[in-house]
Amino acid sequence: MHPFPQKSGIQSWPLHERPRELLLQKGPHGLSDAQLLAILLRMGKRRASAVEVAMEVLTRLDGLRGLANRSREELCAVPGIGPAKAAQILAALELGKRALATPLTAGLHVRGSQDIFQHYYPILRDVRHELFKAVLLDAKHRLIRDVTVSEGSLTVSIVHPREVFNLAVRESAAAVLFVHNHPSGDPQPSEEDHALTRRLIDAGEILGIRVLDHIVIGDGRYVSFADEGWMNGLP
Repeated sequence: MHPFPQKSGIQSWPLHERPRELLLQKGPHGLSDAQLLAILLRMGKRRASAVEVAMEVLTRLDGLRGLANRSREELCAVPGIGPAKAAQILAALELGKRALATPLTAGLHVRGSQDIFQHYYPILRDVRHELFKAVLLDAKHRLIRDVTVSEGSLTVSIVHPREVFNLAVRESAAAVLFVHNHPSGDPQPSEEDHALTRRLIDAGEILGIRVLDHIVIGDGRYVSFADEGWMNGLP
């Protein structure tokens, strides 16, 4: 007579030690990063529980901050993570970013650089390449929409003024401001950032669209060209 197969993985754990049951008892704050991630994964792999797979994911991808902007391919390279589990992780991370971001909705009055930073920092802080956005405003500085103008490599983002202002003209924007991230974490604008801002201001003047600011976002901080008094003193 063959013995009944033994349970393996989380299902063999006492109920009070299983991540989902722990969350229901203690709330999410009582769980480790690996336990929370295991709830998303639901199942592990052969000879490894979901918690063990989650621990491997966090170890290989440098913790939650390292996980934040990994691609589907990078996630799937971890043993035990297939396309379905990668999709679950990516969806959860995106929801978290959106929940943290201060909403920018059409008609919202943009008061200054802090409004922009509070919205974009959760979205851009872990992006590993430069992302350049234009925020289009009406004559009362109310938001029309924001658009991604360019996505670059770790160090280079190519922005053409004609692309920016084609969008602005099409949306009947009276003013525009720009925001991009520095993957290095240092928000201090480069010479290229200063030169690009000067070109964008010049192009806007020709079209009668005022450039209000250019905000560079780093790790927990930002630099605003307008706040620094650079908008009228650029070379």
